[in-house]
Amino acid sequence: MEIGIIGTGDMGKIYAREFSRAGYKVNCSDLPENRENLEKNLAGTGVNILDDGVAVSRSSDLIFYLVPIESLEKAVIHSGPSTKKDAIVSSGTSVMAPSVDAFEKYLPSDVNIINWHWLFGPSIKPQGQRTALVNHRSNKIAFQRGISAFETIKTKIIELPTYLEHDQITADTQAATHVGFESMGTAWKNMGIFPWENQTYFGGIDNIKVLMCLRIYVGKSHVYSGLAIHNFYAKQQIKQYANSVFNLFSLMIQEDEGKFRERILKVKEGIFNNGDSPILLDDKVMGNFSLEIPTKERTPNSHLSLLSMADAWYQSNVNPYKNMLCQTPLFRLRLGIVENLFRNSELLEETIQAALQDKKLRRDDLEFQTAVREWSTIIGNSDIASYHRHFNETKKFFANRIPEGKNKSDQLLEKLREYGPAQDRTADSSM
Repeated sequence: MEIGIIGTGDMGKIYAREFSRAGYKVNCSDLPENRENLEKNLAGTGVNILDDGVAVSRSSDLIFYLVPIESLEKAVIHSGPSTKKDAIVSSGTSVMAPSVDAFEKYLPSDVNIINWHWLFGPSIKPQGQRTALVNHRSNKIAFQRGISAFETIKTKIIELPTYLEHDQITADTQAATHVGFESMGTAWKNMGIFPWENQTYFGGIDNIKVLMCLRIYVGKSHVYSGLAIHNFYAKQQIKQYANSVFNLFSLMIQEDEGKFRERILKVKEGIFNNGDSPILLDDKVMGNFSLEIPTKERTPNSHLSLLSMADAWYQSNVNPYKNMLCQTPLFRLRLGIVENLFRNSELLEETIQAALQDKKLRRDDLEFQTAVREWSTIIGNSDIASYHRHFNETKKFFANRIPEGKNKSDQLLEKLREYGPAQDRTADSSM
């Protein structure tokens, strides 16, 4: 079996290397202007770099389209008709609906469609990580050929019944958290502050909030725009997140403790009533991952962004623990931050009091609420150009610290892999 990769960017290079190491002949292609760089990156791997997707489709038996979602249909129109009879075609993106639509329209009817989504990014080793798989259209022989190839990469395959269920789970686990951390970065950029230099964001949960923000911005904007704009369910989740931020912030500035407290405690009871089960992320782990050595004690924070993530899940009737079967390492980390806040009664009470009484935090929270509304509007309007511009402006502001933030978050993710009890608990969670 020959493996084909159309769109050999960050993820495509990882796919190419992994399948080549597993003993497969690998054919790949990318845009003409990227060929020289691709040849340098894949030198010595044995991977064949072909002229275009048509050449890849003609020669390969299992073909992955790993292009940005907004470019997917164009790529399938160009290369799809050349696909070999009985070949298997798959996307590799976090949203399957656009790829299924394009495959159904432009692939020959004798081509098999098995969508495969690595639930992790290019900086994480695939071995032992989770992979979502949807057998959309294939015969038994082709499906077994595909499974055999997938299993050689040694990821844990989670088979889902439909691509729509995959997209719903992806939205439930990533939409609100992505836009939350994007908005944190935009708010800090708009205020002209670096949070690791600001006492408001020293210590504990705030360490991880800063790292997760930088982790978002180390990536490419099309990765996040694809999920947010092209996933119908994600749009709904992001709209709810914006509403949750607005409603909680409104109660904060009104200092309506009764309604604010009632709303937060309903969320706690509805989602985080986990008894004595191990938490995903503890204070000792979080305390070791700061970009700076704090010179002062941690101060209370309103954590509006995190309260709103949980509120959005609750208002949308989403229980994030039920999606842990298809968890990504980063979602587990993001959920761990929110869980830590809600299951630590002392910290939650401190947060409620800070949200209602500490007027010094209002400027930051106002900027955050404004940033969330901006992101929600861009996504609601499917404005891809504005999404990329908005993302890249914030990325430029943090450019000097993004590599360090990525390295720190890589270390944190590796630490979590050693953190056994919570891992065992989440691995057994059902859909």
